[in-house]
Amino acid sequence: MRYAPGLLVGAVAVAALAARVPAVGRTATVRALIVTGGHDFERDAFFAMFSAEEGLEWREALQPAASDEYTESRAKGYDAIVLYDMMQEITDAQKANLLARIREGKGLVVLHHALGSYDTWPEWWKVVGGHYLMTPRTVDGRDLPGSTFREGVDIRVQIADRHHPVTRGLEDFTIHDEVYGGMWVSPDAHLLLRTDHPESTPEMAWAGRLGRGRVAAIQLGHGPSAYANPSYRRLVGNAIRWCARKD
Repeated sequence: MRYAPGLLVGAVAVAALAARVPAVGRTATVRALIVTGGHDFERDAFFAMFSAEEGLEWREALQPAASDEYTESRAKGYDAIVLYDMMQEITDAQKANLLARIREGKGLVVLHHALGSYDTWPEWWKVVGGHYLMTPRTVDGRDLPGSTFREGVDIRVQIADRHHPVTRGLEDFTIHDEVYGGMWVSPDAHLLLRTDHPESTPEMAWAGRLGRGRVAAIQLGHGPSAYANPSYRRLVGNAIRWCARKD
């Protein structure tokens, strides 16, 4: 896990939407807002994953301006929010808008380093169902050390719930990626994937809800080897569709 040299600033960047023919069983188009900023990543490889997903239309919103995309009027343009940012600053108004949109039914998918956002907003951790602890914290009466990471490891991933729409079509798989250790994961989170890697928090992916909104969080997703992994691509695609209620 690496911070960008500084918070990324700028206007919202809009990606061109390519025409696609939906695959069989994926006839409904999903519109996703992909939020980035505050953490470096390999853009071409990352966005190629979404461009290859049939039936998905997406645009990128760059932080810190992206947090203004959670108003009721702007949210009419997308079905799901995909977070791949790592931010700490958010105003009270932006917090309220974000929570309101999820409660109303906007889907939320939280990928990899976005689990480290908003380290001083514990309510958000509970919405997501987990959190990468930037510093030691006391959570629910437990003293927890800061989380850890290790890049470039092979991770064996097991399917914890084979009947959930997010894991549809997946079998146990191995991925070359980054692990997070010592994360806080809510006891109420619905476990989807697990691992026995000794340096990783066992929970690899989980699901939850806030009001009418569906939430999926995925620990995986550090770099090109993950983005190109067929199982990871299916996992992310399934998560977006389920959270957007287009599964």
